[in-house]
Amino acid sequence: PVQILTYLDGVVKVEETELKPRVGFLYPVITHNISVFINATRERDSGQYICTVNVVDDATPMGRNVGVINLTVLVPPAVPACQLHGNPTVGSNVTLSCSSRKGKPSPKYQWERTDPTPQVFFPPAQDLTRGTLRLTNLSLEMSGLYVCTAENQAGFEKCSIVLEV
Repeated sequence: PVQILTYLDGVVKVEETELKPRVGFLYPVITHNISVFINATRERDSGQYICTVNVVDDATPMGRNVGVINLTVLVPPAVPACQLHGNPTVGSNVTLSCSSRKGKPSPKYQWERTDPTPQVFFPPAQDLTRGTLRLTNLSLEMSGLYVCTAENQAGFEKCSIVLEV
């Protein structure tokens, strides 16, 4: 554990960590609310935070004045990359893939064709976790604009690819 913030004898001290310019007490400590803020959160701020309160002349046994919270900083998906795998000729099979380099938790992927006729896809043709869409026995009518959406609780991003059969 690394100490990041203390209040002792009326003085707030922020320790020399990468959190120093971004952390502090939310309210004056004299209000007895010792909530802490972290500004401009980063993924690496995720982790376990422990609050220990030591009161002079307090008869509470050690370990009773401790609060623990686990922080998970969510990260929206990065703009995904869309790719075509295979030879898009009539009667053949191709796979469209979509992947995002960042995202916490890992994004889910959804493919849809938007033009010329909207169409949504479901498993097993589409793999929501891997970001793939398998198109089999291609026909000219399957040509169009295919859009992939990478999404998690923190946000979403899209990429697209034109399929010309």
